[in-house]
Amino acid sequence: MNFDGVWTPVVTPFNQDGAIDFSALSAVIDSLIGHGVHGLIIGGTTGEYYALSNAERKQLFDVVSEQAKGRITLMAGINATSTEESLDLGHYAKAAGFDAILLAAPYYCQPTQEELLAHALCVDDALDMPTMLYNFPARTGTPMSFEFIDGLKGRPNFQAIKESTGSVERMHTLTQDYAGQLQVSCGMDDQILEFFTWGARSWVGGASNFLAPEHVALYQACVVEQDMIKGRELAQRLLPMLNLLEQGGKFCQYIKQGCEFAGLPVGQTRRPLLPLNEAEKAAFKQTYEQLIAHRS
Repeated sequence: MNFDGVWTPVVTPFNQDGAIDFSALSAVIDSLIGHGVHGLIIGGTTGEYYALSNAERKQLFDVVSEQAKGRITLMAGINATSTEESLDLGHYAKAAGFDAILLAAPYYCQPTQEELLAHALCVDDALDMPTMLYNFPARTGTPMSFEFIDGLKGRPNFQAIKESTGSVERMHTLTQDYAGQLQVSCGMDDQILEFFTWGARSWVGGASNFLAPEHVALYQACVVEQDMIKGRELAQRLLPMLNLLEQGGKFCQYIKQGCEFAGLPVGQTRRPLLPLNEAEKAAFKQTYEQLIAHRS
């Protein structure tokens, strides 16, 4: 499977009662497909999977597959605190017609590297699906070491890794020493130009929920056209926004507010995450308006 392109980890809209707003979700999906993103991820961090019940996550798989299957490539985030729940979600996503899975380290329990490897191999044995690893130790509490990645050699389903550590040194190693094993996907948005410069061809960008044209244009310039001068100019326009998202401490809240500004209201984040305060919202709006003022 080819993981090239802009992958959007889709937000999960909620109505005022806190239930999933499937009408709003449908509008977001149609907008993303219309703007030319290359794949959708359902059940990622941006989708607040950790705040959803198992039944809600499965319902999302069904609804999105029914709307988007055959129109765009679909990836299912199946992370959970236990191997059993990941397998349950993975089997369900596969039956629903998803094309690939996103696999992070089980969170909170902090498995050893040996245990993490056993978890990944168990998932692969059971599901046999193209897999993007998701290395985000700041969230999961467990890194995906190079020894762990070495342990996956000979397993062709492990085809890509979303790298979200923020370590440029690690990104260099992945893009140079592991290029024959794993496709590297940028998971640290404010480093996207660095990733593309070093050969990455994939970007999992949460802000593409509301800034899809800018994401697709940057990918087109850097990866398709190989025009890094043009890419740098586009990245410079995006950087204030990406810096705010990655360093502001309220990533999901900013993404949902951005959807609101873009005419795609998706409600608030589920507690314990609280909405942006008025000062945060005003600063974010200014950054957003400055960015979209450059749209042709």
